[in-house]
Amino acid sequence: MPRFAANLSLLFDELPYLDRFAAAAAAGFEAVEILLPYELAAKETRRALLANGLELVLINAPPPNYAGGQPGYGAVPGGEARFQSDIRRVLRYAEVLRPGLIHVMAGYVSGDEAAETLVRNLQWAADAAPTQRFTIEPLNPISQPDYFLNDYDLAVEILDWVDRPNVGLQYDSFHAEMIHGDAQAVWEQFRARVFHVQIGAAPDRSEPGRGPIDFQRLFNAIDQSGYTGWVSAEYTPSTARTEASLHWMSL
Repeated sequence: MPRFAANLSLLFDELPYLDRFAAAAAAGFEAVEILLPYELAAKETRRALLANGLELVLINAPPPNYAGGQPGYGAVPGGEARFQSDIRRVLRYAEVLRPGLIHVMAGYVSGDEAAETLVRNLQWAADAAPTQRFTIEPLNPISQPDYFLNDYDLAVEILDWVDRPNVGLQYDSFHAEMIHGDAQAVWEQFRARVFHVQIGAAPDRSEPGRGPIDFQRLFNAIDQSGYTGWVSAEYTPSTARTEASLHWMSL
């Protein structure tokens, strides 16, 4: 079976943030990811990780614009100075939190200039922190309208242009199914470029086992591919309590 991690931004959200770490450990997870850990001091999250013996797999970047802007702007032309400033802030968090991966969000924009901007920004981030691994992730246009990175072929094209060994693809079964109609086929085609895996059912992003994706088959394919990273549960439980949605862990 793959090594499963829990996304604490979505799972165990019936609990206060700092209580979710103990709940994840009690449920059998050995690692977690946190999409936006910037509201608390990094040392508080680090203490919760250490107290529960958890590894931090991934965080998102850049930090959100608390003035009301949309999250992510890695591909937005004209925002390069702010991108660099905010990535420096993320890297300061990373010094304390030690995430295995930082997911760089592209933002809501389109066109060739956006692609060029994203490539330059990713190259800058990769060169600024050569020992840190970064990811980009295609998001589907139904749940994320107008998001720049909305196709796996486009993501791989961007990665080819970036041409940095510490920048790779983030695969999400929910988005893969929604974009291309076959999450399994997307995995088979792009697995060689994948740094990180996330799972959720389509079309409602609930727990694995619902919807059209055959997760037992997908988990077997992940195992057989030689992928050794974490597989993060990033879904909204259909149950009142997260523990009741975890039956998929024994598929």
